[in-house]
Amino acid sequence: MNGNSRTDDRSQETQAQEPVVTSPEAAPDATAQTSPSAQPSQSAQTESPPQAAAEASAEVERLQAELASTRRRVDQLARAYQELEKDREEFKQRLSRERERMLDVERGKVATMLLEAVDELDLCLSMGGADASSGLAKGVKMIRDGLLGKLQQAGVERLQLVGQPYDPNTAEATDMEITPNPEEDQRVVAEARAGYRMKDRIIRPARVKVAKYVAPAKA
Repeated sequence: MNGNSRTDDRSQETQAQEPVVTSPEAAPDATAQTSPSAQPSQSAQTESPPQAAAEASAEVERLQAELASTRRRVDQLARAYQELEKDREEFKQRLSRERERMLDVERGKVATMLLEAVDELDLCLSMGGADASSGLAKGVKMIRDGLLGKLQQAGVERLQLVGQPYDPNTAEATDMEITPNPEEDQRVVAEARAGYRMKDRIIRPARVKVAKYVAPAKA
C-alpha cells in the first residue's frame, strides 16, 4: 500500500513538471491577432478626420457657389419684374393720355359745331339792327349766351387777339390794313371771326385783319 502511494505521488509530480506545449494549429491564430495586417486599419482611422474635413470644406464651397448663383438669379428676376412693372405703368399712362387726347378731339369737334351755331346767332343779332330790344332778339341772345356758357364749362375759351401781334398758329389773316404807325405793324386790328381754344389746343383759328406799316410818302 505504501509503495503504491509513493509511485502515484511521483507520477503526479512528473506530470506537474512537464511543460505545456502549444499545438501548431493554435499558434497562427494567436499571431494573427498581433499581425501587421491590423496596422492599415489603424492608419486609415488616423487619416479619416482630415479627409472628412476636406470633404466638408468642398461641400461648403459648393453650397456657397449654389447660393451665390441663386441670389444672382433672384436679382435678375427681381430686376426683370421691376422693368416689366415699369413698362406696364408707362403703357397705362400712355394709353390714358391717348384716350384723353381722343376724347379732347371729339369734344373739339362737338364744340366747333356749337361755335358755328353761335356764329349764326351772332349774324342773326347783327342783322336785326336797332331792333335789339325786341323779344325775338332777346331770345336769340339768351340762346347764344347759354351755348357760350356750356362751351366755357367744357373748357372752351375765346381767343383775345385784337391788339396782339399776329400769330399764324392762332389766326388766319384774311385782310390787311395799312398803318403809318410802325408800332402797329403786324398787329391784329380787327376780328372777322372769333377764334377758340380748348385747353392747350386751338379748335378754331380766328379770322383777323392785320396792320401793315407803310412809311408815309415824303412831299
